[in-house]
Amino acid sequence: MILVLDASVIAKWFKNEDNSDLALGIRDDFWKGLHEIIVPDLILYEISNALRFDSKFSSELIKKSIQSLFDMEITITVPSENLISNAVEIAVDKKITVYDAIYVALSLQTSAVFITADKELYEKVKILKNCKLLSKDIITKI
Repeated sequence: MILVLDASVIAKWFKNEDNSDLALGIRDDFWKGLHEIIVPDLILYEISNALRFDSKFSSELIKKSIQSLFDMEITITVPSENLISNAVEIAVDKKITVYDAIYVALSLQTSAVFITADKELYEKVKILKNCKLLSKDIITKI
C-alpha cells in the first residue's frame, strides 16, 4: 500500500506526542516492506521547522533527523505543474492551505492513502475517501 504522510505524522517519529506510537508503527511497517511512503519535498522544510521550534532539538539534531528521512529512502517528490495546479484547486475548494493540499493532491495523483494527525485538516478533507486521521482504527486497516 502506498501512503502519503504529512508533517503532523512524520514529526511524531522525532517528537514524543499523542499517537507517536502509531506514527512509529507506520514507520516500522515501512521498514518491513509493508508500505511505500511518498511525500512532497515540502516535508523537509516542515519537519525542519517543527523541530527548530522545539527546544529539545539542537541544529545538529535537526540536521540528523532530516538526514534520517533521506537515509530511509522514502520517496520524496518534487511537485510538478499538474500537482501544484491540483493542490491549488483542492486548497480553494476545501478552504485549506496549499501546503496541506499538496499532500492531498499527491495522494490522489498516486492512488495513495493520505494520513494526517491534524484533526482540523482531516475534518476539511475527510469527504475524500483516501484521507485518514492517524488513529488506532486506521492503523489496523492499513
